[in-house]
Amino acid sequence: MYEKLDNPVYHSLNEYHEKFCFNFGNTKFYNPEVASFGGAAELSREKDITEYAKICDDFLIFGAQPDVGNLKTELSRLICDQYVLENPIQMDFTEDIVELKEENHEELMAFIMKFYPYYFKARTPELGRYFGIFKDHKLVAVTGERMQMNDMTEVSAVITDTDHLGKGLAKQLVAFVSGKIFEDGKTPFLHVAESNTGAKKLYEKLGFMHRGTINLWGVKR
Repeated sequence: MYEKLDNPVYHSLNEYHEKFCFNFGNTKFYNPEVASFGGAAELSREKDITEYAKICDDFLIFGAQPDVGNLKTELSRLICDQYVLENPIQMDFTEDIVELKEENHEELMAFIMKFYPYYFKARTPELGRYFGIFKDHKLVAVTGERMQMNDMTEVSAVITDTDHLGKGLAKQLVAFVSGKIFEDGKTPFLHVAESNTGAKKLYEKLGFMHRGTINLWGVKR
């Protein structure tokens, strides 16, 4: 039922996010101004990686270990747990959750860069909707959408200011964004580092179903 999630980058770029797609050989990559990762139908090969590396020297490949051949590169591995939500989360929202628009872009980028500077680009917000919670006119928590297929959307960038942890802000944002995805007629899914036990407990408590693990291969020239 969720076979496309075995290779979410490839299928996102083959479907809903096709406009962001750069094709190099067997691999589909996101425009590096938007996101720095890619995926192949089967296997990313040296030629594909070399071509993308000309325009992006630090990126991720989802799925099978790429065949880098004789390419001189640092190849690292990050194991992520993949979760799927099959039913909307029932919750009473106590926070005012705001959709972040163009006028919030500068503040959103500053917030992301302060707390989670990896894998987020200036045009990443073009991938989907981003929502935030403000306290005293200051952005203190965000959650948004990243990879999107025609029938599934990834919940991503679940970030809370360290001064506001433990207040349930992330829980409400994840529930809210997931609800928006269901309203679109799609299924929410997400990825979390295998070692992030705290986040995994939160997602499982909210009703996310653990589907399995997926490898993210870091390529750095």
